[in-house]
Amino acid sequence: MKARDISGQAPGGKRRVLAEVLPLDTPYVLQIFPIYACNFRCGYCIFSVPNAKRHFISDQIVMDFDLYKKCIDDMSLFPNKVKVLRFVGIGEPLLHKNIAEMVQYAVSKEVANVVEILTNASLLTPNLSDSLIAAGLSRLVVSLQGTRQEKYKEVCGANVDFEQLTGNLKYFFQKKNGTQVYIKIINCALDGREDEQRFYEIFGNICDTMAIEHAVPIHAGVSYEKVLKDKKSEVTQFGLPVSEVQICPQSFFTLQINPDGKIVPCYSFEYPGIMGDCRKETVADIWNGRPFQEFRRKTLDGSRYVCEVCANCNINKYRLFPEDVLNNDAERLKKYYES
Repeated sequence: MKARDISGQAPGGKRRVLAEVLPLDTPYVLQIFPIYACNFRCGYCIFSVPNAKRHFISDQIVMDFDLYKKCIDDMSLFPNKVKVLRFVGIGEPLLHKNIAEMVQYAVSKEVANVVEILTNASLLTPNLSDSLIAAGLSRLVVSLQGTRQEKYKEVCGANVDFEQLTGNLKYFFQKKNGTQVYIKIINCALDGREDEQRFYEIFGNICDTMAIEHAVPIHAGVSYEKVLKDKKSEVTQFGLPVSEVQICPQSFFTLQINPDGKIVPCYSFEYPGIMGDCRKETVADIWNGRPFQEFRRKTLDGSRYVCEVCANCNINKYRLFPEDVLNNDAERLKKYYES
């Protein structure tokens, strides 16, 4: 196996201690949410919840390409490059017809150190692979839902030609020119140790890094009792020990731009608030604007005091990295976020 197994580690590598670098004049991570749609219905995801039972997500399903270009142009107003520009959100990014052009535009503007896509890869054809590689994609993150076609049907309700999927990933890996390929699988998509070994055998030579992650209860409305293998959820998504989060760090280093141009401060599907609208303001102005600053200031008093969404959120509890803990630095940091 040529790939490096990074199970139990931060997928992006070594992290800075967040409290030592705040406040940030430029976000570390900026997520582009290009399309609110998915061709899978995974049991651990919000797409397993009927539309009528979901909260507000976006006024638009598909991000307009002109709006996207404005957002990228806005990023040039930051003093530094964003560390990671990530195409993800609530859905499958490869469903956006302009995804390769989006990557190319971001790369050409040099607004981020890394431009990456998180995808289920079921739509990754050789032609699309060629386009993404030519566009300069830095990193392809592939989330698998099984090691055989039958398991895919069980986990995500989709009829996936597993051999074709594997062949397309092999094609991408062989053709890539500097793009890093990370292939991961959720533990509920594996059937025991033999299946884990099968995962490593099939994909160990067609990616740079790989990992087994853990299904964790992070989205309201999802029936996790049907999918959780770690019944007590004693580890995070990345296999690290779970700890209670007093202060959610996400709004201090990241933001997400939704298909309608609205910016949210974290990875929660139940938004704690809208920080601004890219159609009316620049991304940089929103990052430094009063709503975002006030939200961060409230967060430093403790997430449970911010709003009901933050008080009941499990996302960072099950996705927290030790370097991001702000509990002991809250009082010192408050002066940076006063109105």
